[in-house]
Amino acid sequence: MPVPLGSRWLVTGASGMLGRELTARLSRRGVPVVPLGRADLDVTDPAAARALLARHRPAVLVNCAAWTAVDAAEAHEARALAVNGEGPGHLARACRATGTRMIQLSTDYVFAGLADRPYREDDPPAPRTAYGRTKLAGERAVLDTLPDGGYVVRTAWLYGSGGANFVSTMIRLAAAEGTVPVVDDQHGGPTWTGDLADRLLALGAAALRGTAPPGVYHAVNAGSTTWHALAREIFRRAGADPGRVRPIGSGELARPAARPPYSVLAQGRWRAAGLAPLRDWRAALAEAFPALLRASARGGTVRR
Repeated sequence: MPVPLGSRWLVTGASGMLGRELTARLSRRGVPVVPLGRADLDVTDPAAARALLARHRPAVLVNCAAWTAVDAAEAHEARALAVNGEGPGHLARACRATGTRMIQLSTDYVFAGLADRPYREDDPPAPRTAYGRTKLAGERAVLDTLPDGGYVVRTAWLYGSGGANFVSTMIRLAAAEGTVPVVDDQHGGPTWTGDLADRLLALGAAALRGTAPPGVYHAVNAGSTTWHALAREIFRRAGADPGRVRPIGSGELARPAARPPYSVLAQGRWRAAGLAPLRDWRAALAEAFPALLRASARGGTVRR
């Protein structure tokens, strides 16, 4: 029997890779959804947030809007904070006024990335970058404002057919020639937007039923790998020689923001909501890959 998903959902950041996937899946299920891109709502404007929530009165709001330029945030932390930290706070206060459940997307960057085991939802955050600090501020704003209806979903290493991402880039490079240098000292869990969107739908439905405790959830495809090993798997699936992928250290890439060496996330909280965690990353990649190949052939998913 289909799980009731509420009368209306509102998705901010709906023009992004995850927002598009989530909106499409809601629409296919016949759920009324209001997709809002940056032109439709500036999340840094509290009055606009209040007006939109009062007009649509959604059962669930999923905030996918974010400043995702990790390196640029180092030089523009105040601007990133306005979007990633203050924006979710504005939305949460608007949700409180309308009785809306809110799901805030967050990131593995809230952790230092120095652990030797998967990070649990209750592990203390310790961001090392401006991006991580601003996303953590957004988490706290939502949970403090909506203690009974606020949900934070941390994810990592996202890919899908609706935007620029590592998997799509590697598919493009696999079709070219020469070797491709990829870092081999960062560990994480590649996560398909399709699986994540399904988990967000399930969490929202459980929140409306009152069976999902508010708080922090980790949502990544299970297992772990390195960017280098992931690239080799992508080359193999694309029919290219995985030997063309050359391992390098993170120190060979000069970037303003430090990447977490270890950002594997545990998913223990889902059991408290009576829901299953995401499946293994290899199974997800296998299902997602044909659509990613088709999108790459059209030339519409990778921005240089």
